[in-house]
Amino acid sequence: MKYRAEIDGLRTIAVIPVILFHAGFEYFSGGFIGVDVFFVISGYLITTIILSEKEKGTFTLANFYERRARRILPALFLVMFVSLPFAWFWFTPSDMEDFSKSLIAVSCFFSNIHFLKESGYWEIANELKPLLHTWSLAVEEQYYIIFPLFLMLMWRFRKRWILSSFMMLAALSLFASQWAAYNEPTANFFLLPTRAWELAIGASIAFYFLYRKQAIRTLLSHKIIDEILGLVGLIMIGSAVFIFDETVPFPGFFALIPTIGAGLIIVFSSSKTIVGRLLGTKVLVGIGLISYSAYLWHQPLFAFARYRSPGEPGKLLLFCLAALAFPLAYLSWRYVEKPFRRKDGFSRKLIFTFAITGSVLFILFGLAGEKTDGFSYRYFDSQQAMLSYLKYDFKDAYREGSCFLRKNQTYSDFKDECFSSDNGEDSILLWGDSHAAALSYGLRKNFRNVTQLTTSGCTPLIGYDPIKGSYCLDINNFVLRKIEQLKPEVLILHANWSEPLPKIEVGLKEALSRTILHIKSIAPKTRIIVLGGVPQWKPSLPSLLAKFYIDLKQEAYVYSHCNKKVQDADQILLEVAEATDTTFISLLDIFCKNGECLSSVKQDKTYEPFVWDYGHLTKLSSSLVSKEILFRIDANNEGLQP
Repeated sequence: MKYRAEIDGLRTIAVIPVILFHAGFEYFSGGFIGVDVFFVISGYLITTIILSEKEKGTFTLANFYERRARRILPALFLVMFVSLPFAWFWFTPSDMEDFSKSLIAVSCFFSNIHFLKESGYWEIANELKPLLHTWSLAVEEQYYIIFPLFLMLMWRFRKRWILSSFMMLAALSLFASQWAAYNEPTANFFLLPTRAWELAIGASIAFYFLYRKQAIRTLLSHKIIDEILGLVGLIMIGSAVFIFDETVPFPGFFALIPTIGAGLIIVFSSSKTIVGRLLGTKVLVGIGLISYSAYLWHQPLFAFARYRSPGEPGKLLLFCLAALAFPLAYLSWRYVEKPFRRKDGFSRKLIFTFAITGSVLFILFGLAGEKTDGFSYRYFDSQQAMLSYLKYDFKDAYREGSCFLRKNQTYSDFKDECFSSDNGEDSILLWGDSHAAALSYGLRKNFRNVTQLTTSGCTPLIGYDPIKGSYCLDINNFVLRKIEQLKPEVLILHANWSEPLPKIEVGLKEALSRTILHIKSIAPKTRIIVLGGVPQWKPSLPSLLAKFYIDLKQEAYVYSHCNKKVQDADQILLEVAEATDTTFISLLDIFCKNGECLSSVKQDKTYEPFVWDYGHLTKLSSSLVSKEILFRIDANNEGLQP
């Protein structure tokens, strides 16, 4: 296959936005689309090789997978190996256990499935996973297990039938992706069936160049067409990088913009066009050559830096780490990637032995980490005691199953015990999600008439249903009917308000305003309290306390940049409260100062962390927070009796 410098330049256009996106630079909010561009490039190059060899009669699965092993594994194994000591010395047992599981998943090329099961791509905790980015390698390798077999099976038929069958499967993948973008967004992002069409775009271009180029180019042989369509492709990629963000349903039809853009560049750009010459400059080609290694290095650099820092690393540090990925990439490309690609240096037998041995060793280490709870013996007893809060038994405090519902339950599962014995005067109704359920323990302990109606993942907003299938809509409508019926003296709305910020279609301000106005219309005498979000820490407060040897038996304040999202939500809540003549209470104002928040709570001789995970109150802190709330309610309402 003839070398095309502009393809390496296109790799640069793909990898730099990905790295800057993961570094947290807001201008590159759509930088994640670089992976989609990589899929198109990979589909084009690999399919070109397969088809060329099939035409010559030289294609074998052994040769194909030997090339894949030479290309993928040496640099990947190096990054995994270098990550091990940092994880060993820095990770808490629970995080080390997760890292160990990811080593197994990466070695078996199902890390996309592994990370899908753990959490969504956009969740904060994913920033701390050194191998998260390997999900894309897993998608590619799964594709290249199936695709050569498909071609071998279909090769006896006419090329037209092969391409038609292939395009039909790609179309099914695209439409499945569009459906999943709105119904199963996490699976849509991680899994091959909804990503295969992106690789298929590149594969289709390979079919075009080998079998249909002359016929089509007769119609489109004008240089101006090449110039315009190549430039359009570049603009499409650039617009996606700077305009897209995590709120865009993705991949789906929106992903057609960067992937078709990449396809236009591959088809129409060359050394004879402006875009082709731009992408073929030495700098862009040089970065493109090391782009695979740069992609491998950047995520561990960011993850370990974020993990080690009590707050978000500064932009300068993150930029320096992003820059560091490239010299590291050059070294691994020069001394690992290139030597392993030479058949005169490493025979096929040696490559396969290396692949199997490396995979087995990482799998064994991963199994050992999983078996020993993340090599927990690395931590002192005091640290392990702190980390035990991550397994906090909250079910009784939350009233799980009766007053705190899960996704498999409906509003009919709210039990009689959830409702106050006295309605109307001197009664409180608590409405919200799991954060409200955590607060309920303290309210019940400090006040006698509390109605608790809380549901996992359901923010107390009219019309907001993040889980789909009307789960939250039905429950929230039930709560509204109960508010109208019970007319409590005080209604407390509490949730992880930062969660709906990037997801809610009408905006948090509009949804909350609409909710409050509706409540005022059905229960005009009820006093509404909008309670701001609980301070949050990443990955969890117990992990930070154990990592930095902070003793609970002292009044300590621990910084967390996660509160930025809580602050943003609080500002919206405050604006709505002022506009609707509603009371707003900020927990950040009460329990935080200078970006640091109270980390330990004491009662008698008992100590507990303020939250048992990233932001759910423990029993002692729930009681403390409830007292503060009741004090502020009672300050302006003499009739509310504890």
